[in-house]
Amino acid sequence: MKYVIIILQGVIPMTKTAIVTGGSRGIGAATSSLLAANGYNVIINYNASADAAIALKADIVSKGFNAEVYKCDVSDSDEVNSMLEFCVSTFGLPDLLVNNAGIAGQKLFTDITDSDWSRMLSVDLTGVFNCCRAASKYMIKKHTGSIINISSMWGVGGASCEVHYSAAKAGVIGLTKALAKELGPSGIRVNCIAPGVIDTDMNSKLSEADIAGLADATPLCRIGKPSEVAAVVEFLASDKASFITGQTISVDGGFII
Repeated sequence: MKYVIIILQGVIPMTKTAIVTGGSRGIGAATSSLLAANGYNVIINYNASADAAIALKADIVSKGFNAEVYKCDVSDSDEVNSMLEFCVSTFGLPDLLVNNAGIAGQKLFTDITDSDWSRMLSVDLTGVFNCCRAASKYMIKKHTGSIINISSMWGVGGASCEVHYSAAKAGVIGLTKALAKELGPSGIRVNCIAPGVIDTDMNSKLSEADIAGLADATPLCRIGKPSEVAAVVEFLASDKASFITGQTISVDGGFII
């Protein structure tokens, strides 16, 4: 009897699937594009930016990569559960969740209303909780997965006139640490990124003088780019970071040391 031995070289790994919340603009858009270019099927989540999400999907697909868009308010757990069901039916079980969706606001502490407080926490903290809870159920089935939560340097150091935002983002860091301990035995890594001042729409309302002042206060003497945060997301999601979990990585040019 003769045997034929086939040696495969450079075998292409199975495609992975990622969900990027707030994935249509800024850090989310840069992350969606980079993950797609690295072989992920990407669900681009948006809530209000439909045109940007559709345009980003078209750009990704034109380059030969895979992406779909899905409208979902992450503060609504039912909508989040539906998004995960869409992900599974479209691309399969999620391998990566990037919790990037968020809102910001600047107000004197004494001017923050009950509505301001509730809305900030419902999106920036409860939204992360909702998505982590929904995605982890699927990841546990595979005994593998990665969750990356986007916090802020203000979640680490606090910001005057942004108490509600700082509190929500600090909560994301605490959630990350606790969840990493709980999901670690299931083969799921949970990490956090704390960006500094990044050139995004969220910071577009700042005056040129404010941006210049923040850049001057940054040891690297400039503000960051969305692609620089996306690169850290891609690293943390990769096998190169296979022994990293429960960590908060600052991408802030040294603003908070």
